[in-house]
Amino acid sequence: MNNPQSDTSAPHTSVDAGIIWSRHYNHPPAWDQTFAPLSLPNMLFRSAERKGDAPAIDFMGRKFSYADTAKAAQRVAKGLQQMGVGKGDRIGLFLPNVPHYVAAYYGAMAAGATLVNFSPLYTVDELAHQVEDSGTTILFTLTAAALLPTALQVLDQSSLRTLVVGSVEGALPGIKSVFYRLFKGKDIAKRPDDPRISRFSDLIDNDGDVQPVSIDPEKDIALLQYTGGTTGTPKGAMLTHQNLTANARQVNMIDPDHTAEDRILGVLPFFHVFANTCVLNRTVLNGGEMVILPRFDAAQALAAIDRTKVTSLPGVPTMYQALIDHPRTEKTNFSSLRACISGGAPLPAEVKATFEKTTGAKVVEGYGLTESSGVVSCNPYEGLNKTGSIGQPLPGTLIRLVDKEDPSKTVADGEPGELIFSGPQVMQGYWNRPDADSGVFIDGFLRTGDVATIDDEGYVAIVDRIKDMISVGGFKVFPSQIEEILYQHEDIKEALVIGVGDAYLGECPKAFVTLNSPQATDGETIKAWLNPQLGKHERVTEVVIRSELPKTLIGKLDRKTLRQEELGDE
Repeated sequence: MNNPQSDTSAPHTSVDAGIIWSRHYNHPPAWDQTFAPLSLPNMLFRSAERKGDAPAIDFMGRKFSYADTAKAAQRVAKGLQQMGVGKGDRIGLFLPNVPHYVAAYYGAMAAGATLVNFSPLYTVDELAHQVEDSGTTILFTLTAAALLPTALQVLDQSSLRTLVVGSVEGALPGIKSVFYRLFKGKDIAKRPDDPRISRFSDLIDNDGDVQPVSIDPEKDIALLQYTGGTTGTPKGAMLTHQNLTANARQVNMIDPDHTAEDRILGVLPFFHVFANTCVLNRTVLNGGEMVILPRFDAAQALAAIDRTKVTSLPGVPTMYQALIDHPRTEKTNFSSLRACISGGAPLPAEVKATFEKTTGAKVVEGYGLTESSGVVSCNPYEGLNKTGSIGQPLPGTLIRLVDKEDPSKTVADGEPGELIFSGPQVMQGYWNRPDADSGVFIDGFLRTGDVATIDDEGYVAIVDRIKDMISVGGFKVFPSQIEEILYQHEDIKEALVIGVGDAYLGECPKAFVTLNSPQATDGETIKAWLNPQLGKHERVTEVVIRSELPKTLIGKLDRKTLRQEELGDE
């Protein structure tokens, strides 16, 4: 197998046994682990050498072997090199879960580039802002009607130079491709005849003989993953090759049966760091098979479970609830399903219990964030699985609880404190934002903004949130961004947005406003004006008009008091 780069750094070590949870560590591997340097392309190429013709991807019934996948990545790499892409150039992915994503992800990195993930849910303004902020010059997307028009507008409005456009039907099995063209025409956007637009098929029309690129896994940035961080301003978390491959190895280690048959259902979106680590990178590392779907649809997911006999199903709580509620569930054979990881939002106890009873699989809850490459902690597969807990830290990960007001002070045993952690998966900082770095790092540990407790058995539970972010089905939504749009309405004087409980999504945004003049408009009218300007996960459930909004003593709008008034929060 062609190996287009070399790794050049030493392993990361993170050792501190003098903390409470380490006396009760309950995972199969020892907590004290080191991880040899490994780049993401080399991780794929090693698995391809080992697995060869074994399936790496099942896309709607069409199989791609490890040899196929590695060769496709190499062809992407050479195609990009022929376009002048070199070390450190930023290449964007505006894609759902399709084979193009996998090839472009590893291929761009094999060319020495840094990947930038963009959510297919982004509006034109959101995508354009992050394209500019990251310095993305080439963007991969599809002829899907939900994607291409947005990408074309960004091409015209930003410094983006090139679109590489693939087609979903081209990746489907023959008969399905025909039916897609016949019956899904409304879902396909026309690719314009524009010199700035290249076909994916043309890009990979080469022999895959990549010019070698030297990659230092612990220094070279593999991925810019955007997050709201501790404020509402999106920031690019700089994740190295080693951050991502180490986290994939950490997640793999906690599964005692990872050497058994490994077939994972990939319905979580790859652009999200949870899926990027737990579905894509972990499975490629392990040499398993990814059964991928372009988006989550309960009926399609259940059909894929029946057809492919998947062994694991990572998801968010809303996904498990949707599967429980679907009428096809009672007819689905779940006997192959071994274990599931739930993340992205707190997992309700009743959802966990019902899904486990229905399927016979174990659901373990974990915790992570963009800045951790995906995962910080998880409940054990093989030991005590505590409902309402995020489990214990992954191998090689240090956690501590510090005072919420003074993070230089460690809290006493049993007391709540802000969760901070260190380990090989911790980001290098925020892209072009040293000001933000100074507030998030403390003595080599990363501050999470979440308040947690550690019980006498070493299990961690999140009990509060310092951040204002709202978790909508696992997606992070920042009230300040919604408020900024509300203030553009001519009748709105003041605005505050908070998260309110939702049985399906966990939380949803709810807006509260005051008006410049009474009876100028109503909440439903404002909601109808606001929501089309927001991403699907950002849309508010209600706009409430109030005569006044709470303020602090210095006159600042007081979100905390509003929460107390509306939700009874303390």
